[in-house]
Amino acid sequence: MTAQKLSLSVQYAVERVNLPTRQQFRRWIKVALQRDVQIVLRIVDEIEGRALNKQFRGKDYATNVLTFTYADTDQPSDTVDFLYGDIVICAPVVEKEAREQRKDSCAHYAHLAVHAVLHLQGYDHENEPDAAIMEALETKLLAKLGHVDPYEVGRKSRG
Repeated sequence: MTAQKLSLSVQYAVERVNLPTRQQFRRWIKVALQRDVQIVLRIVDEIEGRALNKQFRGKDYATNVLTFTYADTDQPSDTVDFLYGDIVICAPVVEKEAREQRKDSCAHYAHLAVHAVLHLQGYDHENEPDAAIMEALETKLLAKLGHVDPYEVGRKSRG
């Protein structure tokens, strides 16, 4: 099996204090690749994150991660070999969630990078069966990276 091709551009639109490096993001993204991709990953502040979430999802708050997929052709995305997309991660939201959930912030960034790349490749969590598939895959991929199950905290509080 050949490794998937990754073209990655990382933009830091916030101060680079305690943020993952381009190399870390690259490693996390590569573990989740099932297809060749070209990605622009932008790390933003809460103002930009909120504006993008409002503009594209109609929700007036900053969310942790947004994923945008683009087609370079008129063909359906599942028939195209190379995917193009943008990932936007809102650093203040990620840091706040990590603190609240008592997670390592680096592990949380890794989870969101993997999560976004799976979205880019067509995975979703809009219903329970799809969510179960996506969460299981995320957990498996994060284990390969040496991180614990990111959903463990939520399962404990629900159970």
